[in-house]
Amino acid sequence: MERSGRHEGNVICGRVTDGGESKGPIRNLEVRLFVQSALSTGAKDADEGKPQKGALKTDYREHNKVLTDEDGRFRFSHLDENATYKVEATAFGLTGGASDLKVAEGCETAANFTLPLNLALTTLTCADDEAERQPCTMGRAGSSIIVHLESNGAITNQIAKFDVNAGRGTSVVDLPDHDAQVRFTRPGRARIEGLITDRNRNSLGGFAQGVAHRDFAVAEPDVNMIGGQLGVALQRTAAHHTLDQALWVAIRNRTRAISFGPYRDFIDRVLQAEDRAISGIAQFDRRLQDLGANLHGVGSYQLLKTATEVFLLLECGVRVARGRFENHHHLFNKEEESARLDEFVDLDFVGNKLREYLGQPPQLPYITRVVEASFPELSHGGLCCDRVVSCKINEPCLIELIWSYWHEEGMLAQSMNAINRRFQNVRAPGDRDPLAHFELDPLRRVGNLLWGQIQDELNLLSVKRRAYEYSHHYGLSLYGRAAGSMRPADNRSKFLEAFHNLLHLTSIFYKEDNDTTVIADGFPLLNALKEVHLILAQGAHNQFGDLPWTARAEMMTQQYILARPEIREFLQSRHMVPYKEAWMPQVDTMKTLQGWSDVTITHFRDLGVYGEQVLLSVRYGDWIDVTDEDSAKNWARYWRPEIQQYLHAYRAVTGVDLTNPDTVDATVPAVHLQKRLAVQQRAR
Repeated sequence: MERSGRHEGNVICGRVTDGGESKGPIRNLEVRLFVQSALSTGAKDADEGKPQKGALKTDYREHNKVLTDEDGRFRFSHLDENATYKVEATAFGLTGGASDLKVAEGCETAANFTLPLNLALTTLTCADDEAERQPCTMGRAGSSIIVHLESNGAITNQIAKFDVNAGRGTSVVDLPDHDAQVRFTRPGRARIEGLITDRNRNSLGGFAQGVAHRDFAVAEPDVNMIGGQLGVALQRTAAHHTLDQALWVAIRNRTRAISFGPYRDFIDRVLQAEDRAISGIAQFDRRLQDLGANLHGVGSYQLLKTATEVFLLLECGVRVARGRFENHHHLFNKEEESARLDEFVDLDFVGNKLREYLGQPPQLPYITRVVEASFPELSHGGLCCDRVVSCKINEPCLIELIWSYWHEEGMLAQSMNAINRRFQNVRAPGDRDPLAHFELDPLRRVGNLLWGQIQDELNLLSVKRRAYEYSHHYGLSLYGRAAGSMRPADNRSKFLEAFHNLLHLTSIFYKEDNDTTVIADGFPLLNALKEVHLILAQGAHNQFGDLPWTARAEMMTQQYILARPEIREFLQSRHMVPYKEAWMPQVDTMKTLQGWSDVTITHFRDLGVYGEQVLLSVRYGDWIDVTDEDSAKNWARYWRPEIQQYLHAYRAVTGVDLTNPDTVDATVPAVHLQKRLAVQQRAR
C-alpha cells in the first residue's frame, strides 16, 4: 500500500488493461465499487442473542462508480477502513474485477485487473484478395499495408467500430471486417494505434474503448524507372530523431505543470481542504492542515506560502506526467506532441525514451558530464549519500530565472507593492497617488493575505537582490528607484548577444526550411546553441538553484492574490480583454493608473513563459558534445511555436525586431523600455 492524500481518506485505485498480448489500457470504462454487508437469515443463539453459525450470509451493495481515464486508471476515495470492498467492470460483454479489498488509514489499496479482450494488431501486405495478403514486418514509403485487428472471438459482435491512428506521415482508410489500410508517405518508425469502441453505452454516458499498439518500421521507397511527363512535389528535408527530443517534451510538460492554471487549482483545493484532495503526500498535507486551522492574522498567508512551496516541490523534476487532478489540465497532448516530433507518440512512448536518455541511475547527460569532470567524488558515493546535495544533481527543478525577470519588467511585483502600500494607508512617493482615493472595503475578505504578506516582507527577496541575480545569470539590468545603482561582481555581458544571435539564426533557418528547393544548414544553429549553453553554464553556481525557485514561489503567490475577485473589484479591471491568466487584468489596470508602460502584460508574460522553455532546452541539453546538425534542426523545429512567439513578444515590448537581417540587437531590454516610456510620457 502507498500513502494517499490526507483529505482523500482511504483510497482504492487501480488500472484496467487488456489481458491479451497488447496489455493496452481500457478507457472510458465504468468501474463500480461495491461494499460488503452482512445479512442475518437464521435464528439467534438463545444464550448470547447472536445469529447461529451459518446463519450469516454476505451481500454487496453498490457504493460508487467512475469512468477510467485515458490510461485506464480509476480511483475511489473516502472509504471506510472497517469495510470490505470489491470493484467490478463490464465491457464488450466481458466482466472483470478485484474482490476482498481492505483499506488502511491514509493509504492507497491497489486493485488492478484485466479484461480478456485479447487485442492484437496484425500487419499484412496490401491486396484486394484477402487470400493473397501475407504478414509483413516492414513497410515502404509510398506503399500501403493492411492493419487487421485480432481479438477475443466472443466480443466480435460487441465492437461498434474499429479506428486506426498512425500519426503524421500516413493516411488511413477504413475497411470492413475490422481492417484498415494505412499508406506511408515517408520512411522512419511508425507507431500504429488501434482503438475499438463498445457497442453499448454505460450508465455514466460513455462508451468503453480498448487500445492496442504496434511499432512498425517504414523503409525508403522503391526506385522505379518511368518515362513521360512527370509532376514533381518537393517536401521539406527530414532529420533523424534524437533522444534529447524526449527532454524537450519533459520541459514543456513540467513548465505547463507549474503554470498559473494548475497552481490556482491546487491552491483552491488547499483552501477547501476539508472535502477535497490536496497533494497526495501525507507529510505535506499534515503541514497544510495544521496551518489551515488558523486562517486569521498572518496564518492564511503562511498557508498560501507553504502551499505554493509544496506545489513546486510536487511538480519539480525531469519527467513527463499527466495533470495531478482529473478535472482539467491535460499537460500532455499526444496529438500536439506527435505533430512536433513528426511521428505518432503517446505518454508511455515518450516516458520510455526519456528514461533511455537519462540512463541508469537517471541523470541528465549534461549533469553527468559536469559531475565526472569537476566533482568525481559525487559519482563514487561521497556527497551523493547526502539527499540535500544529490537531489539538486539528479532532480533539477525545470525553472529559469528569466521567467521572473520578464514578469518583473511587466510590473507584477510593482502592482502588488502598490496595493500593499495603499492597504497600509501609506501614500505613494511623489505628488500623484492614483490609489489614494480608492476605497479599501472590497479588500476586506482578502485582507488577511495582504497583511500576512506585508508582515513577511523581511523574509522576501528584495528587488535589488533579484536584480543582482538577473545580472549574474543573463547580464540583464533593472532600472528604477528600488534597484538603485548596481555594481555586480560577475556579469554575463555576452549572454544577450549570444541568445539574440541564436534567435536570429533560427529565424533564418525557418525561412530556408520552408523553401523546399533548399536544404537548410543546421551547423550555424548548432554552434550558436553551444555558445549560449556555455554562457548559461558559467552562471549556474551559488544561488543558481535556490534564488530562481524562491523568486518563482513569491511571484506565484502574488499572482494568486491579484487573481482574487476582491482585487479585481478593488481595481475595476476590464472584463472584455482576452487575457490568458486571471491575474493579468489587474496588472494592466495598475499600469494604466500609475502611468507605467502601456504595453500589455500579455507580451511580458509570453516572454517569460516561452523564454523559460527555450533556455531550459539549451541549458540542460548536452550540446557541448553534439556534432550532428540534425540535433540542432530538430531543436529549431520542435521549439518553433515558442521561438516565434518570443520574437513577436520581444518586438511588441521593446520595438526591436530580432529577425532584422542587417544587425543583431544586444542592447539590454531595460534601455528600450526606458526610451519607449519616455516617448509615451511626452505624448501626454
